[in-house]
Amino acid sequence: MAARKDPLAEYNAKRDFSLTPEPAGEPLASETGNRFIVQKHDATRLHWDLRLEVDGVLKSWAVTRGPSPDPDIKRLAVRTEDHPMSYADFEGVIPRGEYGGGTVMLWDRGTWQPIEGKSASDLEEGHLHFCLEGERMKGEWLLIRLKQKPGEKRENWLLRKLQDDNAEAGDGLVQRELTSVLTGRSMAEIASDKQGEYPLAGKKDDAFLAQMQKASARNAGKSRPKRRKAAPLPDYRKPQLATLVDDVPAGNRWMHEIKFDGYRTLVAVKGDTVRVFTRNGKDWTDKFGPLVEAIAALDLPSCLIDGEVVAYDGKGNPDFSTLQQVLKRGHGSQGKEDKLALHAFDLLELDGEDLTGLPNIERKERLEALLDSADPPIHVAEHVLGAGEHLYRAMCDAGQEGIISKTVDGKYAGRRSKAWVKVKCTRRQEFVIIGWKKSSAKGRPFASLLVAQHEGDDLVYKGNVGTGFSADDLDELAGKMKRLARKTPPAEVDRTSSRGVTWVTPKLVAEIAFAEFTADGNVRHGSYVGLRGDKDASSVQPETPAKPAETSDAIKISSRDRVIFPDSGQTKGALADYYEAVAAIMLPFAARRPISLVRCPSGRAKKCFFQKHDSGSFGDAVHPVPIREKDGGHEDYLFIDDARGLLQCVQMGTIEFHAWCARSDAVEWPDRMIFDLDPDEGLGFDEVKQAARDIRAQLADLGLTSFAMLTGGKGVHVVVPLTPGHDWEAHKDFSRRFAEALSMAEPDRFTAAMSKAKRKGRIFIDWLRNQRGATAVVPYSARARSGAPVAIPLAWNELKTMENAHPYSIDDAKTLLDRAASKSLQGWGFAEQRLPDL
Repeated sequence: MAARKDPLAEYNAKRDFSLTPEPAGEPLASETGNRFIVQKHDATRLHWDLRLEVDGVLKSWAVTRGPSPDPDIKRLAVRTEDHPMSYADFEGVIPRGEYGGGTVMLWDRGTWQPIEGKSASDLEEGHLHFCLEGERMKGEWLLIRLKQKPGEKRENWLLRKLQDDNAEAGDGLVQRELTSVLTGRSMAEIASDKQGEYPLAGKKDDAFLAQMQKASARNAGKSRPKRRKAAPLPDYRKPQLATLVDDVPAGNRWMHEIKFDGYRTLVAVKGDTVRVFTRNGKDWTDKFGPLVEAIAALDLPSCLIDGEVVAYDGKGNPDFSTLQQVLKRGHGSQGKEDKLALHAFDLLELDGEDLTGLPNIERKERLEALLDSADPPIHVAEHVLGAGEHLYRAMCDAGQEGIISKTVDGKYAGRRSKAWVKVKCTRRQEFVIIGWKKSSAKGRPFASLLVAQHEGDDLVYKGNVGTGFSADDLDELAGKMKRLARKTPPAEVDRTSSRGVTWVTPKLVAEIAFAEFTADGNVRHGSYVGLRGDKDASSVQPETPAKPAETSDAIKISSRDRVIFPDSGQTKGALADYYEAVAAIMLPFAARRPISLVRCPSGRAKKCFFQKHDSGSFGDAVHPVPIREKDGGHEDYLFIDDARGLLQCVQMGTIEFHAWCARSDAVEWPDRMIFDLDPDEGLGFDEVKQAARDIRAQLADLGLTSFAMLTGGKGVHVVVPLTPGHDWEAHKDFSRRFAEALSMAEPDRFTAAMSKAKRKGRIFIDWLRNQRGATAVVPYSARARSGAPVAIPLAWNELKTMENAHPYSIDDAKTLLDRAASKSLQGWGFAEQRLPDL
């Protein structure tokens, strides 16, 4: 009988285990038999090694550019030798010169299984359809072997994500996940555990490297990256409430979301500690057991999230009656049909910072960044900018409750206001139950309910409701009302309606759907929806439709027909219309930051000038913020916080908006770092794009997520959002050393010196934007250049398709709004990450 071939013979033959820290190979199955891992491997070329446990070994593929969660993106996956199971926990540095020499990070881990009806043996046929349940990779994936070409020795496969709830557009997965799932370290921190060249430079920056090695020693063995000083678990606070209106507000000043048919909740989180409060502050944590566990598993920093808990009916729609039935059964007995979900739509606190003063749209962006890695049953409620009528029609056609519309620049008020309005597809309100009428039908405990609402100090009768009750509803209500029986009516009711009524103390709140109010104020065609245990009877009042917030505070733009871009013909009015249209997507980056304005009162071709100090002439929505100057005195700088402020600046001749890397209420604590790539005139845009991609890769090695922005001029900004916690000295020092390390590594390509002479044939990595008082152009700002171009954020995979840094102008507002709503740009510019302590 032929001896069985050793599946690890090739693995062992390629390695000298006296020189490499990799484990020697012996077949050994895991306890589950279906582990998978992904290792980020910076060898001759950076790649991600996908490894699936099969028959006691790890079947392996080297995936170029990393796994993409986008079903439209296929990745080349080169089959490599089988690895031992002990390799599943390997992380470290393989010495240069040895096989696979370079840094290895444990990037993901979990379990895998073939889909139903398939098996691991399908690999022999050249395909595998499987599901992953990892910390980062989830859902259905497909491996397909390519036909081997004549003379080709390696075995090429394609790895592709299949469409499911875990699919997403673009390459965000490998872009945002930059640290080890084992130790929380970045690639640079792992690499610095061994002596060698600092990865940013061929010529070491010894001070930088020494500090990095200290950081690595501190972080080794930690399970998660270092966080800022822990904030306490947030307390309950009163939620913002929406005003009922009849019509969907129009215009780009509004963002629109689905009105979910569930329980409004405020979720306080800190790590694995979670508290769920109702809108009135009742602690209902115990009612939502599995959902609380899912939130706790995210290990979020201290935060307070506003959202809606829902359950789904048989058609997959959020349904309040279904939610009530789930809660009645209790979470201990919940099955698949009883799954609860949280649709989060606002973020009030984060790491001890009160966010309620920020614009609605910016809080939503921060929420998306915070929950970026969350999976069902945790969702971020999607929104649309403008076009609310389309969403409303779609919701009504689907039998949903309606929509919520919010002003993009509104703050979180913690009360009912016209900055949040609701438009319902059907009339539904809360009523207090004040009595019931006996039923003549056998086995039915009552025929109808008498309901009322508070109007001022009086409880006012609003009619009878006799439909919509299930058998369980009848039994539940009968039991509750029996305990509340009383002899006298709690509200004044006419004699006819009072006949045969058993009165109850007004403590039960019911949600009722109805066609309309009659002339005498009673509900018509009322239907019972369910009890509202989250609402107090004393707070139940009529909801009377009001008109949404008017736009009468809009700024009057004078001289709208004045041409301010003479070569392309755009006018002052066109510029104002552009800024009004894009305010929703621009304010997250422009609001509440000290700003400098490029003002061109006579048009861009005439005299333009920078203005950073407040002159008191702009208007009431352009605010002063006193900032200490170098001489110890203080000067008033400018900041805005809404669309009105944007337009007041435009009215005064502003074309461009530039902002600090810090907020107006925390000017000493920078929260974003910007590297402006400014090429010498002789270089093409392809060189700039490649430079941006390379800088992104180097930042990723340090564990930092970065984003790309076209400046609207000739360059690219690489933007690094940061959690405040370091001062300007540390901010400037890090950016300078980073830029200098790159210029030392490739002196023929980069320079960190501002001198024009030293820039010849090179790209200047402008790190000077990262010092106190410096500014950078704001995303979506127009530029005072030929053609009225604008600065635009973009996904990294879009950068390679761009022919220049100014593809869009102020004429493209609608296109930019559509782009901003795409999945590839969701959460752009926001990430919770600290400056590495190097």
